[in-house]
Amino acid sequence: MKRALLYIFAALFVVSCKNSGVRNNENNDNKPVITVTIEPLRYFTEAIAGDNFNVVSMVPKGSSPETYDPTPQQLVGLAESKAYFRIGYIGFEQTWMDKLTDNAPHLQFFDTSRGVDLIYDASHIHSSAAHQSDGEYAAGVDPHIWNSAYNAQIIAGNILSALCLIDKDNEETYLERYKNLCLLIERTDSLICSMLSVPNADRAFMIYHPALSYFARDYGLHQISIEEEGKEPSPSHLKTLINTCKEEKVRTIFIQPEFDRRNAEIIARQTGTKVVPINPLSYEWEEEMLKIAQVLKIEN
Repeated sequence: MKRALLYIFAALFVVSCKNSGVRNNENNDNKPVITVTIEPLRYFTEAIAGDNFNVVSMVPKGSSPETYDPTPQQLVGLAESKAYFRIGYIGFEQTWMDKLTDNAPHLQFFDTSRGVDLIYDASHIHSSAAHQSDGEYAAGVDPHIWNSAYNAQIIAGNILSALCLIDKDNEETYLERYKNLCLLIERTDSLICSMLSVPNADRAFMIYHPALSYFARDYGLHQISIEEEGKEPSPSHLKTLINTCKEEKVRTIFIQPEFDRRNAEIIARQTGTKVVPINPLSYEWEEEMLKIAQVLKIEN
């Protein structure tokens, strides 16, 4: 009974988060603004901030945070923000963070990746080489830290600390909402573990852009990237991928809306695998995480 009530509560909390996502587009109430880099970070921030702030994303839905350039209107709007929450190491931040700081010198910037056990991967050198953190260059950091329930709790803790710093009068409210978000994250993790523990669940998967490294690490999976150091695969690499797909009994190739699907379809035709669209940049964080696990659970 206690578990059932917890699940009902978590479901209601998700609905609350989704509704706040709709309100993000109605920024006419003079609430203070927090700007974040990507939609998943908006999801976590709104879950804790509630109605006290309007939260807006710099990288809009459907755009790649590796290559996106903000519009002049966004830069003007940024100057009116109370704070900026960065995800940590994504390409947009490497290119634009210094410029954003210069554009709004009064703005408080918070790094929500602090405390995350980072994955270093040569395939991400192209997007992360410019980032410097705590005096050390972070070349090759995999930036997709939010695609992990474990990391999500760390991100949530960083958001809580930032909100309590900029709005001390509402600390208790933020703490309570943080606890609720952690319950939802824990439930998501539990459901994923359950789905991936079935005997025939996939232990390896292929993906065009390696955005699920932390997800794979959390659940003992092997992520195989079609991209070759951030570029289209060469014919020889494509052949190697086809052989690897067969050897590891891969049944699923994930593709993201920001990338071309032709190479994935070539591999799928040669190996009999299925191509499944996913969106790791979706605002609907819980829904997307569970979708990925469900695909890997289902027998073909």
